[in-house]
Order: sequence, then structure tokens, then C-alpha cells
Amino acid sequence: MEATALDLGLRGAVAGLFLMIMVVTLGRVRPLDTIKWLGVAMAASGALYAIVTAPFVPKATVWWIMPVLGANPVLVWLWARASFDDDFVVRRWHGVLWLAVVSVWFSVIYTWTTWPMFAKAGVRSMSILAIILSLSAAVQTVRTWKTDLVAGRRRLRLAVLILSLLIVVLLSVPELNSISAKSFGMSGSLATAVGLLAIAALAGWGLFHPPPAIPAVAAMAATTASENADRAAPIKAADGGRDATASLLLRRLDNLMTVERVYRQEGLTIGGLAAKLDLPEYRLRQAINEGLGYRNFNAFLNRYRIDEAKAALSDPGQRDVAVLTIAMDAGFQSIGPFNRAFKAESGLTPTEFRRDALARSAAIALENDEKFRNRPIPLKIG
Repeated sequence: MEATALDLGLRGAVAGLFLMIMVVTLGRVRPLDTIKWLGVAMAASGALYAIVTAPFVPKATVWWIMPVLGANPVLVWLWARASFDDDFVVRRWHGVLWLAVVSVWFSVIYTWTTWPMFAKAGVRSMSILAIILSLSAAVQTVRTWKTDLVAGRRRLRLAVLILSLLIVVLLSVPELNSISAKSFGMSGSLATAVGLLAIAALAGWGLFHPPPAIPAVAAMAATTASENADRAAPIKAADGGRDATASLLLRRLDNLMTVERVYRQEGLTIGGLAAKLDLPEYRLRQAINEGLGYRNFNAFLNRYRIDEAKAALSDPGQRDVAVLTIAMDAGFQSIGPFNRAFKAESGLTPTEFRRDALARSAAIALENDEKFRNRPIPLKIG
């Protein structure tokens, strides 16, 4: 009875935390982007899961709600993609996948007594899918971790994601291997309650106590001033304001990118760029993110690479140069990432951009030629 009381108490705390997250997000957080909507959906499903899987809850309630909760791995996967990939967009097929998982779980529940073999196969397939989605989200986290410039997202969301994926896997693996939480000296219900409370606590911490944001321009200027008082110089601020004081670090960074064109270097990482500037990596992350407004290091590099590619594609003298050659000269390692980044920035493929740019150049040249031929010829008297 003591374990049951503890279990119920933990689940009440979990439901309360998740409901508070939902209320605060919907009532105070603006704008409500994809990440926040997915967070609300996950909070709602977490609260429901904590309630319907508690001891003494009528089984009829579980049968009706569990198919929806069974699709939680899809929500976790979408949330991870949206949180760690700034270019990710929710598509229709993502909704179709969620509905398909819900449908399979309904089929499992309603065929459990009539076709038990079919139902067990359905449970096993959904467990495998949950593990695949969890591993995919984990790979996404690791793959984009080093290029992430948002300090709070690197520190907190990674922890929340890892713990969420751990719970998903722990709930899925037992279905595949018949592992019981009792093997570890605790009931499965209590173990689930503890895991859910840890997730809810981390999610609440991330929402109510975000890390303080210190403008990088001011922070770098203050640090530089303490090291060398005469190193700071006035340049244009990242937010468009003029006559703002920025650090020598930002000026040196701008010189590296625009004059030395280090973005052309193959495999350039933020660690390598920090080494060129002879400063800690975290300071460079802060400067690029908070001072220049970039959330991802690759997006920062691609700005310069795409600008160079646009200039080359617009040059009539390079009309016969292959697009792949231009892309690799600008620093891209293959044509696929170049095409995606170029279209995301300009709305056109490189080939379409070149066609339009060369057509405009030809039209301007023709217009100038017409003006030259039609200009009045001055008369010579004498």
C-alpha cells in the first residue's frame, strides 16, 4: 500500500506539472510555433498517460485512451526534429503516420481476445517502430549538436530528449523481450511514475527557468575591454542599430569571413574557426548566436557561401561553369546540400536563379546598347 500511495502521489505531481506547462504555454508564450504546439501535445499526452496507467483506474478508460497515447513516440520524434533542425517543417505525411499508429493500436485492442496472435504481432511492430523513431531522434540530436549555437537548447533540451527517449525505449523493449521492472526490485507502475516525473520536472524547469540571455555584443565588448581597453571599435550592430559598440572579436570574425573567406575551407567547424580566432569555442558560439542572430553554425557559413554562389551564377563570364563547380568553390562538399540551402534562401534552384540573373543581365545590356545607339550626336561647328 505504501508503494501504491507513492505511485499515486508521483503521478499526481506529474499530471499537475504537465497541465501547468500546457496552461503557461498556451496562455503566455508567443508566438506558438511548431515546437511549442508539439510540446503542448506531449504535455497533454504525458498527463493522460500518468493518469490512465495509474493503479485502480478502470480498464475501460485505458482501452479508449491508450491507442492515442501509443502514438507518443511519433510526437517525441517530431518534437526532436523540430527542436534540433531549424529547417524542419511538419508535413502531411507526419500526420498520416500518427493516425496510422493510432489505428494499429485500436486494431490491437479490439482483436486482443479474438485474434491474439495478430494483436501480439501489432504490439511487437509498434514497439519496434517506437525504438526506430527514438533512435532516429537521438541521431538527429547527435548529428546537429556541434553546430547548434543556442546555449539553452544545447544544455537543457538535450537532457529532456535523452530522458524522453530512454523512457520510450524502456516502455518498448519490455514488449519485445518480456522484461519486467520487477526484475529491478520495483513495480512497473512505480518505475513509470518516476520516469514521467523526471521528464515533467525537466520540461517545467526549461519553461519556467530559461537560462539568462546576455547580448553577445555587450558581453564581448565588456570582456575585450577588460583585456585591452583600446580594442573596441564602433561598427553596425546585428539588430540594425547604428553607432553601437561591438568587440574586436566580431570585427575579426567579419574579416575572416569576408576578406579571407575561410568559409571556403572544406569541413570547417566552429572549433576550427574558434582556433583561428584564438578564443574559447563557447565565446564564439555566443557571439554568432546572440550578436549576429544565427541559431545554427551551418546557416552562418551558408550565408557567405550562397552569396558567393549567387555572384558567380549572375556573372555572364561564368555562364559555362558547372553549378557543382561553383558550389564546391564556395565551400559546399556536394550538390545536394547546396541545392537545398540555396532554394531555402532564395526560393529558386541554382539553375533557375542563373537563368533569371543572366536574362536580366542580357536585358540590361540590350537596354544600355539601345540608349548608346540612340543618343544624340553633338554637332561640330567650325
